[in-house]
Amino acid sequence: MQELPVIAAEPATTRVKKPDWLRVKLPIGENYKQVRNLVDTHKLHTICESGNCPNMGECWGAGTATFMILGNICTRSCGFCAVATGRPEAVDFDEPQRVAEAIYLMKVKHAVITSVDRDELKDGGSIIWANTINAVRALNPETTMETLIPDFRGQWENLQRIIDVAPEIVSHNLETVERLTKQVRIQAKYHRSLEVIRRLKEGGMRTKSGIMLGLGETKEEVVQAMQDLYDNGCDVVTLGQYLQPTPKHLPVVRFVHPDEFAELREIGYNMGLDYVEAGPLVRSSYHAEKHIFSGRNKG
Repeated sequence: MQELPVIAAEPATTRVKKPDWLRVKLPIGENYKQVRNLVDTHKLHTICESGNCPNMGECWGAGTATFMILGNICTRSCGFCAVATGRPEAVDFDEPQRVAEAIYLMKVKHAVITSVDRDELKDGGSIIWANTINAVRALNPETTMETLIPDFRGQWENLQRIIDVAPEIVSHNLETVERLTKQVRIQAKYHRSLEVIRRLKEGGMRTKSGIMLGLGETKEEVVQAMQDLYDNGCDVVTLGQYLQPTPKHLPVVRFVHPDEFAELREIGYNMGLDYVEAGPLVRSSYHAEKHIFSGRNKG
């Protein structure tokens, strides 16, 4: 069976050796081709492609994809993210319907939608967000939704638009521990992200967040970040290995062993989190359809 290395080639003097557990299958099969064709036909963006996700072959092969709205150019320049940074194109008000139609054609039971940051917009893109959720729901009334949203720069009236249309899960990623936030998420703020989670929970949402490991954080810092999320009303936490998308992005400091992810998973459940998804290849939307339900009784 062919295998595809996850990390782009780097000079041998700077590369941390990739362990055997970080290999994924090449994307193949009819389902993969069908998703590929639908994405192209409807002129959609996916974080699977823009973010160089290592699970794209598995997810697209299973007929699922994470749609990225509001274009594929972000106004922020996070040190970990493969999505292009620059001046975004004009808002496309037909995009919500195209996303809804693609989800219908794919017969998706649980849809995951994310977006770039659109800090140049007064509404932060929240109107398109609400329109997309409504369009998906109108055409796919049996489909549940997870929305992975930005922080809207702390403009809480924009966040309220998401709460008002009430997707089944609302996710906002913390991404890293407090000490590394300025380095990893240059235009973001650790406590502002926690406030996003808190306000979502106060609005009645099922909440979710994700943290990357391997950027130089300590175990104690990860546990503290998980505790901070729990204290602010987070239900679901995902923990995965950071993988450097290009040599221009932040380097991998350490590859975290699967046993460490398993330990952190148990710590999360012990502190009271409702679902902890942890493993080297875990990403925000990986196995997202399971996150609607509690994971506390799973083995």
